[in-house]
Amino acid sequence: MTMKRTILHIIYNLGRGGAETMLVKVIAALPEYNHVVVTLEASNHFGQELVCEKLYCLQTPKPWHIPLAVVRLKKIINRHQPSLVHSHLFWPTLTARMAVPKRIPLLTTIHAFIASSIEYKSRHIVWLDKLSYRFRPSIIIAVAKGAQQEYFEFLKLKPFKSYVLYTFADMHVFDADKYPSATRDVSGTFRLINIGALRVQKNQKFLLKAMHLLRDENIELDIYGCGPEEQALREQLIKEPAKVNLMGEVKNIQELIPSYHLMVMSSTFEGFSLAVLEAMAMKIPLGLSNISSFREQCESSASYFELNDEGSFVAMVKRLKADPQQLKSMSELAYNRVRHLFTFEQHMASLKSIYEESIQS
Repeated sequence: MTMKRTILHIIYNLGRGGAETMLVKVIAALPEYNHVVVTLEASNHFGQELVCEKLYCLQTPKPWHIPLAVVRLKKIINRHQPSLVHSHLFWPTLTARMAVPKRIPLLTTIHAFIASSIEYKSRHIVWLDKLSYRFRPSIIIAVAKGAQQEYFEFLKLKPFKSYVLYTFADMHVFDADKYPSATRDVSGTFRLINIGALRVQKNQKFLLKAMHLLRDENIELDIYGCGPEEQALREQLIKEPAKVNLMGEVKNIQELIPSYHLMVMSSTFEGFSLAVLEAMAMKIPLGLSNISSFREQCESSASYFELNDEGSFVAMVKRLKADPQQLKSMSELAYNRVRHLFTFEQHMASLKSIYEESIQS
């Protein structure tokens, strides 16, 4: 009987973000491997959804803990002898590049356009990424073509080996045919939804400012997610009242999305947004910040607004509210795009091929 090979995955934590959600779904779809998951920090919002042989937390959440994280990760690698290690996000990747022996293939997923990300505003982050890549080149998997190109250009690195592997929408879960869509009727309250961790990158403060300008309109926004910016957003709502509800984190978002007329995202940077793909799969039209990752993801199937002008958002929302036909057209374009380009099945077929090629090389 052939023994299963082991893949070790390392990520910062298991908070319910895009990278983490994707990792949990991928592991569940690869029963032909044993999976060992390692985190630097203990948060875990998935519980039994994560199916793996072993889950370790290195208890090393701070940058100055990295030397200790490297020592602990080396011990776990020696214990499990993985055929491949797959890292996600900056600090886990830095740890992996220093801990994984060169005989074991190391893959790194780049989840964002790094030139505009907050982390890479720090010179020491740029320096550490460049130095660690030169010390231990990892096979880069980028979630978008633009992210792949930008990673090597911004860091001035010569690529070792890299792939583009688009994020996916699980259309078995996010099935537009199961739920009636609110976009068919805009005669009452025009309902907006935002989904994402309450972090600086997601820039929900922009949405609150824009909604303050719309406070006299029959337009409401519900924000789903939790995170470190929650208190600041609540304080902003006291100073600048708006028809905005902070809904917290939910596990049945696919059941809730269809009751909204428009999904809005004001991120300052992204990789390839899982929340956007899921809205596309549910035939919900999209109003997005005009950033390169959203443009690559949606092209002409979404409407865009400028982050330096809340009035741009206000004008877009009013225009779409007054034009149900455009909402319907946008939702159909987005649905067809995700169905043809960004499905779970396509993602998994490509990922399996990358894994096998990396193990055998």
